Amino acid sequence: MTSSEAAQTVVAVFAHPDDESLACGGTLARLSDAGMHVVLVCASRGERASTSYEDQELGRMRATELTAAATTLGMSEVIILDHPDGELRWAQGTELQAELTLLLEPRQPAAVITFGEDGLYWHDDHIGIFEHTTAVVGALGRRAPALYYVTMVPGVMTEIVAAARERGWTAPSQGFWSLPPDAFGFAARPATIIVDVAPWATRKLAAIQCHRSQVGVGHPLELDEPAAMRWLGVEHFHRADLPSAGSQILESLACTSRR
Repeated sequence: MTSSEAAQTVVAVFAHPDDESLACGGTLARLSDAGMHVVLVCASRGERASTSYEDQELGRMRATELTAAATTLGMSEVIILDHPDGELRWAQGTELQAELTLLLEPRQPAAVITFGEDGLYWHDDHIGIFEHTTAVVGALGRRAPALYYVTMVPGVMTEIVAAARERGWTAPSQGFWSLPPDAFGFAARPATIIVDVAPWATRKLAAIQCHRSQVGVGHPLELDEPAAMRWLGVEHFHRADLPSAGSQILESLACTSRR
């Protein structure tokens, strides 16, 4: 990464607290450590993610967890937009896009990172953020920053869950860990940029564990350092086909890059 890139801004746009850490926490930490101004935009507080808490209580809890995770990853700003959890694909789309435009235009980021079209595991809120962010960045035309979509390699979450079951873990009936692990990366567009984040894998894991209301105790991502390096040490992206030249920020970090 060049000295001019180190002074630039990267904006990560996600749906809920914990998306940032699970999806690309290693890359966000690596960019922060390289001197970049990393801004996290979270569209909701994720207040409907559990039946164990009232929505308002869980929303406050998850916002606090998000701040802790962002600090762990070294991010410069955290912005929560307060849209209703579970409604990001359909409700208030015009308002959300207007907010994203107002956030991006003055910051003039070199790059934006968000979900790909599969939303990692076909989550409607995630797909909505992909759609809204793509529309906003695309509307900037030649002024648009580079737009990167995070993706997941099929089978990785299946391996993580299988290892947890060998340790005696049992999947809950609801929540994140009740999802079928094969859904992660299923039918996703193949990555064209592969970023080595092995030196940041333990920080990524620590950030994930900040989201205690979601991952729980004894969850599959309670990994030792070798396991964290194995399963969390590489992150995958592909770049949106936009008319702007954009930066090459993630390409400059990549151990593999192809268009």
